[in-house]
Amino acid sequence: MWTSRPRPPMTLRPDIAIFSVNFPPEPTGIAPYTGALTAGLRRLGFGVTAHVAQPHYPQWAHYKGYGQWKLTQNVDGITVHRHRHYVPHSPHGIRRLLSELSFGVRLMLSKWGPAHVVVVVSPALFASVLVGLRMRVSRKRTPFIFWVQDLYALGMAETRQGVGLAAKITRWVEARTLKSADCVAVIHPRFQRYAVNELGVDPAKVVVVRNWAHLPASALVDAAVAKEVLGWPGEVMLAVHTGNLGVKQGLENVIDAARLADELHAPVHFILVGDGCERDKLLARAQGISRLTFVDPLSEAEYPRALCAADVLLVNEMPGVTEMAVPSKLTSYFHAGRPIVAATDLGGVTAEEIATSGAGTVVPAGDPRALLDAILDIGADAEAAAHFGASGQLYRQAVLSERAAIGRWATLIEDVLARTPSPVRRSPRAVGAMVLGGLVAASPFDQHHPAP
Repeated sequence: MWTSRPRPPMTLRPDIAIFSVNFPPEPTGIAPYTGALTAGLRRLGFGVTAHVAQPHYPQWAHYKGYGQWKLTQNVDGITVHRHRHYVPHSPHGIRRLLSELSFGVRLMLSKWGPAHVVVVVSPALFASVLVGLRMRVSRKRTPFIFWVQDLYALGMAETRQGVGLAAKITRWVEARTLKSADCVAVIHPRFQRYAVNELGVDPAKVVVVRNWAHLPASALVDAAVAKEVLGWPGEVMLAVHTGNLGVKQGLENVIDAARLADELHAPVHFILVGDGCERDKLLARAQGISRLTFVDPLSEAEYPRALCAADVLLVNEMPGVTEMAVPSKLTSYFHAGRPIVAATDLGGVTAEEIATSGAGTVVPAGDPRALLDAILDIGADAEAAAHFGASGQLYRQAVLSERAAIGRWATLIEDVLARTPSPVRRSPRAVGAMVLGGLVAASPFDQHHPAP
């Protein structure tokens, strides 16, 4: 819970500045991870300052009580500077690019305060370019870590949101930004391979730090109780999808599966929990379907209930999406102990994660009949459903531990500091290259990267 409290006494561990467009109280996407990282580092004795946007995701509108030009809070000893930037209602194309650039400009012109290490989170890549530019022209040589949650160039190719020159520019900017970092932290080994083999980043710079399950164990409740509290149907199987309703998710497939369930009188009800830039289009497509309900984003207390109320948890990705992002919802799904059905590319990173965890089954993306059949098969096999759920929980405990991830981050920060040379001023040539990168980033093209 993000409430103001007195700041604990300072320690001798380094001061860390974290820059991220997403941060709590945003409940989904990368915000829970940036929030947990700041809190975890603070518990380990680091001084932590967060420079973030005013909360707006996934609704793409400022939350009630926020939206000020600047707001500074003290949250459990963490100084949080919130900056208002351009938030488009429809975050596509040039609007999305301008949104990221406006956040980057706010960060460039704000006071940062002292820091021994800077952590920059992508998304937003183009805001990160401007943060990097300011660091390069600074007299002090502050090392920075680039935390990659999404791969932009790959995402543009897989979602067909940019081709030709736009794709080449994005790839160049992303590669140059990652190469300029002292360390690149990625959330999956496939991201590591792409950064090294496709973007040309020094392998010694790239490390894998997995995202973790961030829900407390006490959040788990009985399914029947959860359905009753939420007012959801209790007499049929519930197939629940949570999170962003964006382009990458390709949720037309789920809507078509629900329509097919209507036609077949199948004993299943689909629930889409969340918001996003595609919500209005999805609502229009879903007109007349009785076995489908849209639910607004839930509170921190209600979200775990939604997972527990599900008989099956859904991951859906548009055809062609294979490598660009690891769905952040998976960590919470594993925690909930419910079977997962993933409609995705059979050779992609999401399919690999499901197979490795043993937490569910995978069907081809864009095949609503296959999705419906997989859901009904799990509903008819209680033993398989229980096995999938238990396997996900074991995987979460063994691989996706928050304690281990935060400890890995602490070691990473100390290692970067140990490798950093004495403070120097960047050469004019290096500064000029970063300026060129910033100018190129401002070129208008169709750019859209929904968070996982």
